[in-house]
Amino acid sequence: MKRILLLITVLLAIFIITGCGDNKAAKASQTPQQTAQQINPNSKTLVVYFSMPETTTPENMTQEEDNSTVVKNNKVLGNTQFMAETIANTIGADTFRIVPINPYPTDHKVLIAQAKEEQNQNARPKYEGTVPNLADYDTIFIGYPNWWGDMPMILYTFLENNKMDGKTIIPFGTHGGSGFSNTVNTIQQLQPNAKMFRNGLMISRNDIQNGESAITNWLEGLGYAK
Repeated sequence: MKRILLLITVLLAIFIITGCGDNKAAKASQTPQQTAQQINPNSKTLVVYFSMPETTTPENMTQEEDNSTVVKNNKVLGNTQFMAETIANTIGADTFRIVPINPYPTDHKVLIAQAKEEQNQNARPKYEGTVPNLADYDTIFIGYPNWWGDMPMILYTFLENNKMDGKTIIPFGTHGGSGFSNTVNTIQQLQPNAKMFRNGLMISRNDIQNGESAITNWLEGLGYAK
């Protein structure tokens, strides 16, 4: 009798543990969908981005210039610029490009050295203009390249200069192998009262040239119609 009771107890414990594991797995699989449902595709939307193409000429590019650009209809776009324009055109959003007052160098080695120096100094590079009527927007896509495992420091300037309380922030960008790194958490820290959407889209510079379908499929998954 004791053996039977022991067997029943063991089977019951296994059932409970297995059930809990299945429930956790179900919740994990539902998380992206539940997060996406928090986005209102009919809200007024702005796409803010910083992009740094290392050339504007489509011919005779160096490898580094090619890595930083997308050529579309013989027009050279920065990688993140290409993403931003694709998003804006697909969903009918307004755009604001973060343009530094002091332009970055296009020479790759000089550019990455300056980007690293700005990080070391915790710099706040200034940018041109302001977003008109920022308060009118409910959803803000924010795009940037990953530089040295972080956002370019000019993004810090922008995020510290513009309060987005109550707005939904959707991150996107391009990278050379580091993905988002910790930038999503950084944006949340800089905008603690915003609703941070954590299933953003980062595309490798190796894939960006043919990345339009990945962008539109991602937007469709967020509830935006193609």
